[in-house]
Amino acid sequence: MKNSARIRKRLKAVLILLGILLLLSYFYIFLPLWGYPFNHKRHGNPPLTPAWALECWLWEDDINTAQRVDELLEGYALHDIPVRTILMDSPWSLRYNDFEVDTVRYPEPAKWFGKLQDNGYRVVLWMTPMVNSFSKDTRINQSEPWYNTAKDKGYLVDKDDQTRWWKGVGGFIDYTNPEAKKWWHGMQQKVFDYGIDGWKLDGTATLLWEELGPVPFFYKRTQEGLITTRGYMDLYYRNEYSKGLKHNPEFATLSRAMDRGYHPEGFAPIDAAPVTWVGDQEHHWESKDNTGNSDETKTDIALKGIQGFESAIENVLKSAKKGYNIIGSDVAGFSGGTIPPRLYIRWTQFSAFCGLFLNGGHGERALWKRSEQELEIIRKYSWLHTELIPYMYSYVVQANQGAEVLQRPVRGKYHYMFGDYILVAPIYKDNLNNEVRLPEGQWRYWFDDNELLDGKQIFKKEFPLDEFPVFIKEGAIIPMNIERGYTGIGDKGSKGYLTLLIYPHYNSNFTVYDPEDGESTKIVGEETRESVKIVITGKKRAHILSVHFSSKPKLVKLDKTVLSDSLDYHFDEERNKLIIKTEEYSSGEYIILK
Repeated sequence: MKNSARIRKRLKAVLILLGILLLLSYFYIFLPLWGYPFNHKRHGNPPLTPAWALECWLWEDDINTAQRVDELLEGYALHDIPVRTILMDSPWSLRYNDFEVDTVRYPEPAKWFGKLQDNGYRVVLWMTPMVNSFSKDTRINQSEPWYNTAKDKGYLVDKDDQTRWWKGVGGFIDYTNPEAKKWWHGMQQKVFDYGIDGWKLDGTATLLWEELGPVPFFYKRTQEGLITTRGYMDLYYRNEYSKGLKHNPEFATLSRAMDRGYHPEGFAPIDAAPVTWVGDQEHHWESKDNTGNSDETKTDIALKGIQGFESAIENVLKSAKKGYNIIGSDVAGFSGGTIPPRLYIRWTQFSAFCGLFLNGGHGERALWKRSEQELEIIRKYSWLHTELIPYMYSYVVQANQGAEVLQRPVRGKYHYMFGDYILVAPIYKDNLNNEVRLPEGQWRYWFDDNELLDGKQIFKKEFPLDEFPVFIKEGAIIPMNIERGYTGIGDKGSKGYLTLLIYPHYNSNFTVYDPEDGESTKIVGEETRESVKIVITGKKRAHILSVHFSSKPKLVKLDKTVLSDSLDYHFDEERNKLIIKTEEYSSGEYIILK
């Protein structure tokens, strides 16, 4: 009896201890870092990313001046490399986050921003939620009076506490204080009036914690009381995104998604993350910890980032698995010295099949000053990414409605589906050979689609530098906007038409959404032994059908009218493509007899 009582007593003590540990774990780890049990409230559906943000972004972080931006944009235009968005990273302001353009670096900002917009560019500016007493690299370094004004008015979180971060020392703006937000957004109005299109919301919100001796404490005091690190991050990303949308309905924010082991719930809430990137990587294939290399220069790397290309791929796929939709990384890596040419090429090819194509960071980004091979291949894949905007934007709309996101990891080393019809098996090391694991179904290689490959097989293949492991699922319907001939799919005559790559296989369909008005066009394909039927309904759009056919068709009809060979369509025997170019149609029903 005594032994039994002693056991019960010990068991009770153990249970009490476990309860205390669980309670401490909840308040110390789960609540401040994950947000449990409120986690389900953090992540809604991804927002409607504007179509312009899917096009190619450009930036560099070695020379932050208007002259350098102009030189890059003029060079990209001269060499016919597509750019839609120019990202101005730090430092662009007099001191960080005063939103006052440094006119030494960027003279006549109103005129200069206006010129960029007139030329069709979008402009995104870097910012954080920090009010600094000291700013590194800006024209005004010491700004204690400015900081003290915000502190004395109660505009800062834990007003007597300053945080050291990679761009200086300062405090966090208090998003729970209406007067603080009014002051903060009042300063932002200067650049909103210039017509900016977005913010790059850098990740300082993750530093909102303090030390209790040697122990980190993931809480700080705001006007409304204690706030967790996770809670402040959510306020930061949601507030800046919603405020931007009030000024511009096509406003977008670029924020961190997943990043190694930091914040397993992601940096930004998914419903406030129209565009995300993973970083910061160096100009390496893999981590320097693994390679032992130490000859490169580190520059402004946040969160002690030392990883390379492989880390970027891992984090993009982790982000996609979490539910982020439009994700990318700094092409060729953010920091370091010289960018290895093959790395620049392979990273570009991977980025062509990501939602975000973000060409930028430190290192030479003027491609015409690099090798001719890099220029030609990177231009080709920049255009390929641009051509795929209609395909990608359809998954923006679908994910916003609760369907699957654009990139979806599958079996195979870093393999993922890019939408429903494209498989990507990225080359992640400096080797022409790569192992490919094809999922169930039938597949065609993107760069030579004449051969039909059976799924559920693993093989190794050599991919020359101008090709990449990308495969099209049989039955695919892939909408594209083509304006050039670099990718070999169309040419300048394709401009103004929606090009539809169609690989007939039983029944398939795809819905294309027009970002201008939100209206949709649905394409349905039906294949039998004798014929292929393609029906286009919804919003009428001039289009080009590029239908994969093994031989010249016997007959082609549109809306029951027989089309004329060579006049209304032509068959490319070398590529096995039936090309039909249509400007106007009534019901949009094609019948193609084999």
